[in-house]
Amino acid sequence: MAEHQHAATKDMDPHAIAEAVRHGMFKDDAASKAMGMQIEAVGPGFARISIIVRPDMLNGFRICHGGLITTLADSAFAFGCNSYNEMTVASGIVVDFLAPAHEGDRLTAECHEVALTGRTGVYDIKVTDQGGKTVVVMRGRSHTIKGKQVVQL
Repeated sequence: MAEHQHAATKDMDPHAIAEAVRHGMFKDDAASKAMGMQIEAVGPGFARISIIVRPDMLNGFRICHGGLITTLADSAFAFGCNSYNEMTVASGIVVDFLAPAHEGDRLTAECHEVALTGRTGVYDIKVTDQGGKTVVVMRGRSHTIKGKQVVQL
């Protein structure tokens, strides 16, 4: 994926670039912080983020609100697709809810790059609970904004 790196970063270790982006993005990410997200790992085209489901995340059926689980998946997607230090935004997502999550559950969203061609990327994100049960699967499409870095390296 070196073709997606700017000249200033092409000689840097890809994991170091992903870590720099992680710190730069997260410092201003009020939404992810408000949900209590913990970024566990990042790498080129990859991110793993977790949360603990709190009482204020439950819907009227006393299960975790699907929009909040989608937000967790979307944050993993954002950190995964921006890991090359080129500003990248979502151009679309498809979310499938497979199982409920409950108060106290530890949900982990793991994002993996499927394809990256030109300025378009495809990413698969799976959200699992603490027992490894799949709660949500999401596919995200990304669009890279030409010439814009996420952080200055």
